[in-house]
Amino acid sequence: MLENSEADAELIKHELSRAGLEPVTKRVDSEEAFASALCEFAPELVLSDHSLAQFDARAAVRVLRKLRPATPLIVVSGSLNGDQTVACVRAGVEDVILKANLSRLPGSISHAVAIRRPLHKLTPRQIEVLRMVADGHRTREIATRLKLSVKTVESHRGEVMKRLEMHDVVSLVRYALRVGLISTD
Repeated sequence: MLENSEADAELIKHELSRAGLEPVTKRVDSEEAFASALCEFAPELVLSDHSLAQFDARAAVRVLRKLRPATPLIVVSGSLNGDQTVACVRAGVEDVILKANLSRLPGSISHAVAIRRPLHKLTPRQIEVLRMVADGHRTREIATRLKLSVKTVESHRGEVMKRLEMHDVVSLVRYALRVGLISTD
C-alpha cells in the first residue's frame, strides 16, 4: 500500500478482510520506500493513494512498470476529479476506487489480477519485447536496441503471442495498453 495514513490503510485492510480476502500488506509513503518494497516484498497488487507529499499514483505506475510490470495498481483515494481519474487510467492504473466506496475494491482487485495473470507466463525479456512491439518499434530496431539478432526478436515475439494466446500485433498492442505496459501519454 502506497498510503500516508495508517488509519486509511487499516480501513482498507478491514474492508478486504470483510470480503474474505486475507491481505498481507506493507505500507509505504515515499518513492524510495515504494521501489524498495517492490523488490523486497514483491507484491501481487499495489493499492495507492492518489497523491502523497512528493509522489503521486502516476509516478508510482512508472516505477511499478519498470520493476514489476505484471503487477496491477489500483488507486484508492478520498477524492479525485474527472481529469485526475482520466490521467491515472491513461498512465496505466487498473482502477480508481473512492474510499467512500470501498465495497468495490475486492471485485476490482480480482479483475486486475485476472487481466495481468497472462503476463506471469512471460520472461522479463519477452515483456520488454512486447512493450517495444506495442510501442510501434520494428523488429530490426528492437534487435538493435536490445543487442539481439532479428531472428531472436522474432522468436521472442512469436513466443509472446503463443503464451498470451494472441494471433496478431493489434491484439498485442491492445493488451499492452490495457495492462499499462505502454501509455497513451
